[in-house]
Amino acid sequence: MKDKLKEIEEAALLSATEVVTETELQQVRARYLGRKGEITAVMKGMGQLSPEERPLVGVLANEVKDRLEAAFSERQEALRQEIMQQNLANEKLDVTLPGRKQRRGYKHPITLVTEEIVTIFASLGFGVAEGPEIEKDFYNFEALNIPKDHPARDMQDTFYISEEVVLRTHTSPVQIRTMLEHAPPVRVIAPGTVYRRDSDITHSPMFHQVEGFLVDRKVTFGDLKGILTTFINEFFGESVDVRFRPSFFPFTEPSAEVDIQCVICGGSGCRVCGQSGWLEILGSGMIDPEVFKSVNYDPEVYSGFAFGMGIERIAMLKYGVNDLRLFFENDLRFLKQF
Repeated sequence: MKDKLKEIEEAALLSATEVVTETELQQVRARYLGRKGEITAVMKGMGQLSPEERPLVGVLANEVKDRLEAAFSERQEALRQEIMQQNLANEKLDVTLPGRKQRRGYKHPITLVTEEIVTIFASLGFGVAEGPEIEKDFYNFEALNIPKDHPARDMQDTFYISEEVVLRTHTSPVQIRTMLEHAPPVRVIAPGTVYRRDSDITHSPMFHQVEGFLVDRKVTFGDLKGILTTFINEFFGESVDVRFRPSFFPFTEPSAEVDIQCVICGGSGCRVCGQSGWLEILGSGMIDPEVFKSVNYDPEVYSGFAFGMGIERIAMLKYGVNDLRLFFENDLRFLKQF
């Protein structure tokens, strides 16, 4: 058996010197040192030896195994060095070539506008809240004074997941969730993604909104006008005129739409503003007492206002974009302009 081990060692060492790739070396290693290898077979046959021979052969087998392991590792390192030297000889680097500049990413215009809106309202003391995009009917409609038979539901063009679960049609559900979790006073804006069944050059089935609301004692419509006028002057400039028009929203009463002087024609009238000189940018109003009842606020003690705007609409006016779909096409020629 000693002679057998010597023969195995000599054959294994010879095979190791003849291989030219690491894959071939691994195959040789498995043939001699694997679980079904020749060294293992010899050690399994030690049971046939006499008690005196077993420890001697066992020691010799382990010594042979250790020497082969060392030889295989040394050969593996040699093969790797050979490959590296070949690569160095074949691959050339021209150090005179100019370096390649690292390509920089750009923030999406919707992100830029959202961050600017958040910054302005943060300076006015508003915090930021978020909510789920898959929303329960209660938060999206019921608590906002829009029961199941209310015609305003048709205005939303809702994506229904089930009878009681929808893709939120506005970020106003965050208002309900926030008021249910916090007692007045609250002053929060809620930017986020919303969904409606609509698609053309000025509408998208997925777009972005910013909801904002403030609740405290003795909040008036004058406070709403002051906050929104300050925001518009900060965002579009103090030279832009602002007007409030009566409107209707189920969750506010009284309600108003807010227009700004057309940023394209300066108020003189053009195709963008329909020759009116004004552009509608957001809806607003005093929070309806029925909404307060849904969140257990006492409408006799507290009052508040809410407003909401489409971020794409604001971005189109700020950057002079005439097709909302450009924001979602991921054309680098468009995005690099921002």
